[in-house]
Order: sequence, then C-alpha cells, then structure tokens
Amino acid sequence: MKLTFLGATGTVTGSRFLLEFERQRESRRILVDCGLFQGLKALRLRNWERFPVDPAGIEAVLLTHAHIDHSGYLPRLAKEGFAGRIYCTAGTHDLAKILLPDSGWLQEEQARYANEQGFSRQKPALPLYTKADAERVLAQFSPVAFGQPIEVAGLRVTFRPAGHILGAATVTVEGPRGRIVFSGDLGRPHDPVMRPPAPIRAAEYVVVESTYGNRTHPVSDPEQELASHLRRVLGRGGVAVIPTFAVGRAQSLLHYIGRLRRA
Repeated sequence: MKLTFLGATGTVTGSRFLLEFERQRESRRILVDCGLFQGLKALRLRNWERFPVDPAGIEAVLLTHAHIDHSGYLPRLAKEGFAGRIYCTAGTHDLAKILLPDSGWLQEEQARYANEQGFSRQKPALPLYTKADAERVLAQFSPVAFGQPIEVAGLRVTFRPAGHILGAATVTVEGPRGRIVFSGDLGRPHDPVMRPPAPIRAAEYVVVESTYGNRTHPVSDPEQELASHLRRVLGRGGVAVIPTFAVGRAQSLLHYIGRLRRA
C-alpha cells in the first residue's frame, strides 16, 4: 500500500490522501477526503492545478466529514472524470447536500463579481465548479452506518464516530498487509453537543489531524466566559454580535446561549 499526501501538508486545508495498492496484479486507487484549499490566494490557486493523478482512475472516495476543506473539491474531481462512489456516514451525506451546492453557488458568485469588477486575470473569470456540478456529484454518494464494515476496492473500510460535527468519522482501512486509520478532524472528549470520538483499538499506521497538536486546550469554562461577556454587553443595553465561520461552531455557541437563557 502506498500513501501520498496531496493536501493538508504545510497548511490546514485541502485534505486529500491517495491510497494506491495492487489487487490481483491490478493497480487500484482510492482517495480519502477531497477538500478545497482555502485561505490565502496562493493556496486557493492550488485548487486550479491539474490533479496529480487521473481522476477517472480513482475507484472511490472515503469522506471523513462534510467540512469544505475535506469535501469541497468533490464536484471538481467529478467534473474532471471521477465516476466512482463516495462513501461516508449518513450525517455527512445530509450536510454535504447543503454545503456542496452552497459552495458551488459561492464559486459562481465570486466569478460573477470578478467579471463585474474586472480584477480577474481570467477573461472571463470562471467558477471552479457550479451549483449544478455540486448537485450532480451528490448522486455518487453512498451513506454507510457507523461501525459497519464495507468492502471498497477489495479493502475493508469502517467508519467510527469522531465527534467534531454531525456525521464526522475516523476511517479505518484494512488490507492484507495491515490497517491504516485516518482521523479526519477529531472532536473533544467532553463536548456539550457531540458524542466523544470512538477509541481506535489497533492500527499499524495512523494519519491524524494535528492542526492543534502543539496547543493545550484552555482550562476555563467557555460557558462561563461567554456568560460574562454577554452580561456585560446586555447590561448596558448593547448588542452582541458573535461571528462563526464554520459548520459546528455555530451549534456550540447557540447551545451555550440557550443554556444561559434558561438559567
């Protein structure tokens, strides 16, 4: 089994892991996650680069969760020739049905605005993919249950809860020569909304999220910290604006606010 990191190396977006192996003397390829590069322009431009392998030669995609930095390149991959199945949990499928068309619409809006303002080097500016492209790729999704092993390209694949957001999973891939686990993004063990990540009992190799690997979670209670800020603002008749940038963050904030209102 050969593992190649096609993204999320040197940056925290664009998660893409290519597994190549031989089965009955035939070369096989599957992709774990298929995310967009996000952030600075230099990163976003990487989304336009030619995919390192022929998308038509990829048999399947294993999707850990629906965040765009893990799933957002799927419509483009299909547009470039990928015709296989996309395996994920039911919760991830439900979120992808919302997030991917929305991402396509944003791509179209960004292209429209660039053409309107005339600042794009492309003449005309084009979207990476469209809302229609995103809606088409949804037909390639195959939801599976947590803890239920399935066979993908001759390998045994199991999705287990990872916390983080609805449907998020670790993905265990087992072949004749060993077992590799992809963590995706992991949630905290004590989360007010999500169940804790399921333990991984054994693996020869682990590919683990390390965005915050060199940091320690603060020991302060976020509910009490939020309450102190809200009480100060609302006490003087002000308005509290709480920006949230990603699916999952908003749910936790609303949970805390709901508890404070009931208290």
